Amino acid sequence: MRYAKRGPLRFTSHRDFARAFERALRRAGVPVAFSQGFTPHPKISYASAAPTGVASEAEYLEIGLREPVEPEQLRAALDAALSPGLDVLDAVVASGTGLADRIEASHWRIELPQLDPDGVAKAVEVFTAADEVLVERMTKQGRRTFDARAAVISIDALVPTATPSGDPAVPCAILELVVRQVTPSVRPDDVLSGLRVVAGLEPPVAPKVIRLAQGTLTAQGAIVDPLDADRDWATIGGR
Repeated sequence: MRYAKRGPLRFTSHRDFARAFERALRRAGVPVAFSQGFTPHPKISYASAAPTGVASEAEYLEIGLREPVEPEQLRAALDAALSPGLDVLDAVVASGTGLADRIEASHWRIELPQLDPDGVAKAVEVFTAADEVLVERMTKQGRRTFDARAAVISIDALVPTATPSGDPAVPCAILELVVRQVTPSVRPDDVLSGLRVVAGLEPPVAPKVIRLAQGTLTAQGAIVDPLDADRDWATIGGR
């Protein structure tokens, strides 16, 4: 399944979303399968969740079911049971490999209010030309230093389109980047840290980050939706 985190709901933590999703399963009457043992839990597997505070149009999860369910009916029922802003967008019957094997990279969009697009473009040039950009981040294993440059497949500075009214807008730059899935993961804030290290780029206000896509990479660097491999399976069992 693919779902989105939009608007204020982007601040929902992964744990809170997991709880909300389990409640939605119960409200929608989904025949979800449970694990065995003394503390059975719903068979739900999440793939590469976006950080708290980051919006996303491409979050993915897998659920195990006890009986056949029409994917579109399941999607609609769960979407109705979740709060607006946590939106279930797509559902297919899984076949073959799991989601973890189908996610190699993410496509991100970063809005940088009050930054001049030309200055951001120059910072991107310096970042791109670097062989290595070392940044630090606190992880579960403690503070880690890692290369934020190697994971970035592409990074582009875009100029926002004019406002509908045509009035001058507050300066804003936009970054779009494709980042390979690595360990430790390189997140948008790590790339911004790298731009600060190599070019002194300092956003004066908090950036707005959204994940547009994630999936497998083509030879041309495009990202393929991980659900595409299952599009031919209309219902459980492929019937």
